[in-house]
Amino acid sequence: TWHLKKIPQIVRERTFSLDSPKFEAKPELELNSVCGIECQRKLPAPSLSDLKNLLSYETVFENGTRTLTEVNVLGAGLDPAANTTTRRPPRRKRQIYGTDSRFSIYDKRFMTNFPFNTAVKISTGCSGILVSPKHVLTAAHCLHNGKDYVKGSKRLRVGLMKTKSRGNGRKRKGNSDGLPSFQWTRVKSTHIPKGWFKGVSGDIALDYDYAVLELKRPHKRKYMELGISPTIKMMPGSMIHFSGFDNDRSGQLVYRFCSISDESNDLFYQYCDAEPGSTGSGIYLRLKEPNKKKWKRKIIAVYSGHQWVDINGEQQDYNVAVRITPLKYAQICFWIHGNDGNCTQG
Repeated sequence: TWHLKKIPQIVRERTFSLDSPKFEAKPELELNSVCGIECQRKLPAPSLSDLKNLLSYETVFENGTRTLTEVNVLGAGLDPAANTTTRRPPRRKRQIYGTDSRFSIYDKRFMTNFPFNTAVKISTGCSGILVSPKHVLTAAHCLHNGKDYVKGSKRLRVGLMKTKSRGNGRKRKGNSDGLPSFQWTRVKSTHIPKGWFKGVSGDIALDYDYAVLELKRPHKRKYMELGISPTIKMMPGSMIHFSGFDNDRSGQLVYRFCSISDESNDLFYQYCDAEPGSTGSGIYLRLKEPNKKKWKRKIIAVYSGHQWVDINGEQQDYNVAVRITPLKYAQICFWIHGNDGNCTQG
């Protein structure tokens, strides 16, 4: 069951203009020497001052201008997620673990319907997920390497799926049956938390590897709502699901599901098969609504990609996802609605 939780408030305090970014960074789709599972568990709980700094955010607009918004955090005294473990032996393969368990979605009846139609392609080479009529959730490192915005993010676009056929039913020359094409929409603005920037966190902080894009024009598709990430033991079979546009299956929407191997307060560690290109996909669950018989899918994490993490001084590989905690829920919801009035219950 989805459990309702009291959500902290993110309150805008001040907004400053900043110099325009250079947009010269090279995208880094694989990050090394990230704080690993044991390291995460030893980190002290952030103070209110830390949270205000980490959850302040930059906004980049379509014309290249940039602002910094400082925030206050109210009601953040929440219990962190329990750090249960169901650890598996380390594996030394990358991205694809053993038998490839991914499914390419070809049938347009699935591809253009919920939940698969919520997956979008980002012009910098990542994936994302529709979270409102005008907003897309993706990974921060698809847009920013911790120091500067990546090349291509200045004229950022989002591709929404459509099937490759003419109105009269005939296929276009050279297109395979069932492969999606994209209706590209310009991005009006981009929000990234300060916690992602190296100058704030001291190093790349995967905990804050998420961003929200506001589209220039609203779409008319069904989107997926946000949810608070439950702990592993509260998930049916510890299973998660996500769809994206993996680089090794060009033009195909790729779906997968797998179980979580381990968790920290802010990250899921798993062996979901995935290749670059699926980074930024929304990870979702299907649980029952409280006091109802209806089931509902909600986004509970953002797929950050394949990473090497330090564990007891050794590097071990996982595919990592950023959990939507109550604080992140409050921030993303604030970015979507522009106020916290619609963000009090997760």
